Amino acid sequence: QVQLVESGGGLVQAGGSLRLSCTASGTIFSISAMNWHRQAPGKQRELVAVTTSGGTTNYAASVKGRFTISRDNAKNTVYLQMNSLKPEDTAVYYCNAEIRPDPSPYLYSYWGQGTQVTVSS
Repeated sequence: QVQLVESGGGLVQAGGSLRLSCTASGTIFSISAMNWHRQAPGKQRELVAVTTSGGTTNYAASVKGRFTISRDNAKNTVYLQMNSLKPEDTAVYYCNAEIRPDPSPYLYSYWGQGTQVTVSS
Protein backbone atom coordinates (compact mmCIF):
# COMPACT_ATOMS: atom_id res chain seq x y z
CA GLN A 1 0.00 0.00 0.00
CA VAL A 2 1.07 3.54 -0.71
CA GLN A 3 0.03 6.65 1.19
CA LEU A 4 0.53 10.32 0.44
CA VAL A 5 0.36 12.65 3.43
CA GLU A 6 0.21 16.41 2.97
CA SER A 7 0.95 19.13 5.50
CA GLY A 8 1.52 22.87 5.65
CA GLY A 9 -1.85 24.33 4.81
CA GLY A 10 -3.48 27.07 6.83
CA LEU A 11 -4.80 30.62 6.93
CA VAL A 12 -2.64 33.45 5.61
CA GLN A 13 -3.18 37.06 4.61
CA ALA A 14 -2.94 38.15 1.00
CA GLY A 15 0.68 38.67 0.05
CA GLY A 16 1.87 36.04 2.50
CA SER A 17 3.56 32.70 1.97
CA LEU A 18 2.97 29.06 2.78
CA ARG A 19 4.95 25.90 2.11
CA LEU A 20 3.13 22.63 1.49
CA SER A 21 4.77 19.23 1.85
CA CYS A 22 3.69 15.81 0.67
CA THR A 23 5.46 12.58 1.57
CA ALA A 24 4.86 9.22 -0.05
CA SER A 25 5.28 6.09 2.07
CA GLY A 26 4.66 2.37 1.80
CA THR A 27 5.64 -0.09 -0.90
CA ILE A 28 7.48 2.11 -3.40
CA PHE A 29 9.91 1.00 -6.10
CA SER A 30 10.13 4.34 -7.88
CA ILE A 31 8.21 7.59 -8.27
CA SER A 32 7.70 9.32 -11.59
CA ALA A 33 5.82 12.62 -11.65
CA MET A 34 4.74 14.35 -8.46
CA ASN A 35 2.12 17.06 -8.83
CA TRP A 36 0.01 19.54 -6.92
CA HIS A 37 -3.62 20.14 -7.78
CA ARG A 38 -6.20 22.38 -6.13
CA GLN A 39 -9.95 22.61 -5.92
CA ALA A 40 -11.80 25.74 -4.91
CA PRO A 41 -15.44 25.63 -3.75
CA GLY A 42 -17.76 25.17 -6.70
CA LYS A 43 -14.91 24.72 -9.17
CA GLN A 44 -13.24 21.78 -10.87
CA ARG A 45 -9.94 20.44 -9.63
CA GLU A 46 -7.07 22.03 -11.53
CA LEU A 47 -3.42 21.16 -12.00
CA VAL A 48 -1.17 23.71 -10.29
CA ALA A 49 2.39 22.41 -10.69
CA VAL A 50 4.23 19.35 -11.95
CA THR A 51 7.70 17.95 -11.34
CA THR A 52 9.15 14.90 -13.07
CA SER A 53 11.66 12.48 -11.59
CA GLY A 54 14.33 14.29 -13.60
CA GLY A 55 13.46 17.64 -12.06
CA THR A 56 11.55 19.22 -14.94
CA THR A 57 8.82 21.55 -13.68
CA ASN A 58 5.75 23.15 -15.16
CA TYR A 59 3.15 25.51 -13.74
CA ALA A 60 -0.35 26.74 -14.36
CA ALA A 61 -0.34 30.26 -15.77
CA SER A 62 -2.19 31.55 -12.71
CA VAL A 63 0.66 30.62 -10.34
CA LYS A 64 3.76 30.95 -12.52
CA GLY A 65 6.30 33.25 -10.89
CA ARG A 66 4.67 32.94 -7.46
CA PHE A 67 4.74 29.19 -6.73
CA THR A 68 7.74 26.86 -6.82
CA ILE A 69 7.52 23.08 -6.86
CA SER A 70 10.49 21.00 -5.75
CA ARG A 71 11.15 17.45 -4.61
CA ASP A 72 13.53 15.46 -2.45
CA ASN A 73 13.76 12.05 -4.08
CA ALA A 74 15.62 10.57 -1.10
CA LYS A 75 12.66 11.45 1.12
CA ASN A 76 9.91 10.72 -1.44
CA THR A 77 8.68 14.23 -0.74
CA VAL A 78 7.40 17.03 -2.92
CA TYR A 79 7.05 20.63 -1.80
CA LEU A 80 5.06 23.62 -3.01
CA GLN A 81 6.40 27.01 -1.95
CA MET A 82 3.62 29.55 -2.40
CA ASN A 83 4.52 33.24 -2.30
CA SER A 84 2.52 36.40 -2.94
CA LEU A 85 -0.67 34.52 -2.16
CA LYS A 86 -3.97 35.91 -3.38
CA PRO A 87 -7.53 35.28 -2.15
CA GLU A 88 -8.19 33.40 -5.40
CA ASP A 89 -5.55 30.85 -4.34
CA THR A 90 -7.94 29.68 -1.61
CA ALA A 91 -8.62 26.00 -2.20
CA VAL A 92 -7.99 22.49 -0.98
CA TYR A 93 -4.57 21.48 -2.30
CA TYR A 94 -3.99 17.85 -3.25
CA CYS A 95 -0.75 16.01 -3.83
CA ASN A 96 -0.65 13.41 -6.62
CA ALA A 97 2.13 10.99 -7.49
CA GLU A 98 2.72 8.40 -10.22
CA ILE A 99 4.32 5.45 -8.44
CA ARG A 100 5.70 2.04 -9.31
CA PRO A 101 5.21 -0.23 -6.29
CA ASP A 102 7.41 -2.93 -7.86
CA PRO A 103 9.90 -3.32 -10.79
CA SER A 104 7.11 -3.84 -13.34
CA PRO A 105 6.55 -0.97 -15.81
CA TYR A 106 3.09 -0.16 -14.48
CA LEU A 107 2.50 3.20 -12.87
CA TYR A 108 -0.31 3.85 -10.43
CA SER A 109 -1.73 7.23 -9.50
CA TYR A 110 -2.09 8.04 -5.82
CA TRP A 111 -3.66 11.05 -4.10
CA GLY A 112 -3.27 12.66 -0.74
CA GLN A 113 -6.20 13.62 1.45
CA GLY A 114 -5.86 17.33 0.74
CA THR A 115 -4.86 20.32 2.83
CA GLN A 116 -6.84 23.55 3.09
CA VAL A 117 -5.23 26.83 2.10
CA THR A 118 -7.20 29.97 2.89
CA VAL A 119 -5.99 33.42 1.84
CA SER A 120 -7.76 36.37 3.42
CA SER A 121 -7.97 39.76 1.75
